[in-house]
Amino acid sequence: MTEFNRRTVLGGLAGVAAFGASSAHAAHPALPKSPITLSIIDVGGALALLQPGFEAYRAAKPELVSKFNFVKAPAPELAAKIKAQVDAGKPDLDLVLTGSDGLAAGLDQNLWVQLFPKYNDAFPNIEQNYEPAALNLFKAQGQGYGVVCAYYPSGPLIEYMPDRVKTPPTTAQELLAWAKANPGKFLYARPANSGPGRTFMMGLPYILGDKDPKDPVNGWDKTWAYLEEMNAYIDAYPTGTGITMKELGEGTRDIIISTTGWDINPRALGIVPKEAKIGTLKGFHWVSDAFFMTVPRGLPDDKMAVLMDLMAFILTPKIQAFTYDEGYLYPGPAVKNVPLDLAPEKSQQVIKEFGRPEYASLITNNPIELPLTPDKMVVAFRIWDEKIGSKKKK
Repeated sequence: MTEFNRRTVLGGLAGVAAFGASSAHAAHPALPKSPITLSIIDVGGALALLQPGFEAYRAAKPELVSKFNFVKAPAPELAAKIKAQVDAGKPDLDLVLTGSDGLAAGLDQNLWVQLFPKYNDAFPNIEQNYEPAALNLFKAQGQGYGVVCAYYPSGPLIEYMPDRVKTPPTTAQELLAWAKANPGKFLYARPANSGPGRTFMMGLPYILGDKDPKDPVNGWDKTWAYLEEMNAYIDAYPTGTGITMKELGEGTRDIIISTTGWDINPRALGIVPKEAKIGTLKGFHWVSDAFFMTVPRGLPDDKMAVLMDLMAFILTPKIQAFTYDEGYLYPGPAVKNVPLDLAPEKSQQVIKEFGRPEYASLITNNPIELPLTPDKMVVAFRIWDEKIGSKKKK
């Protein structure tokens, strides 16, 4: 989805105290003697949620940061871009905002700084402050290299237009039968490029009752067979979720794969009609997801000191409240004690108008699973590309 502009945070937040800021000075590297410029790359859309927090930090700490440079790139390009800089010993990017896909690709190539336990002092009580599901992602996905900065239960959900889908599928087999009867009308995006796409891929083993949902090589026989059969009724796989939303809104597709945030935000932006509905398939488990902050290897110590202080600041409740945004990663906050009424008024209005009352019970009454570990996620993406994606024209 094309990112939209975010307002710069003004003076009211200038006095927000950084979470762990005092102990950041006691962390291993020393802070710089003059303000520095930091370059931040976003490959998943996290900047839409966090840019107000970065600007608030600059306002609160002008002695540390003079300017932020923001760069955006597709997730599959991240590892190659960072690797070239790391190998050359000249990292031009200081902080990476990524989903579990980019995190996994970087871990696979040893691109990230191991932040924990080395910088524990900069993040006092980080585990106690995380929401339980965000803490699980911090441990299992972050593995000491990534800091969870926004969280949501994700999906997989089906999203459909009720005027075009009178009887929505309620099981995986019904979805397959519907796709067969309506070729080209069901769509999901390539998992390596898409949160909903990878959530669908990782959620199917639970829905289908596969042998081991955590093992895409030896435990997903039913899942790979299902996706290969579904492949016959899908004409092409978009390289991003936004395309699927646009085509649902235009009427080219009638059912797509979605998540909580991808349901709310495109309807709030008018890309998908407000009347669109969501559903789950029998056997549904949430497969949670998050945005992470990671740091490329090779940065000087003074930058590392500022980055630790900055990341701790992003985890304060007042800054986390910005992650409600316009429903992009609903609910959004990764830490405890961040009620919706702490969010900007616009966020509150969007959630009130475009959120769904059924989300509360869906989140409470269904298991929330971790995504694949980074190493296995990389393998799953490769298998999907070989078995499914390669069978279609680019």
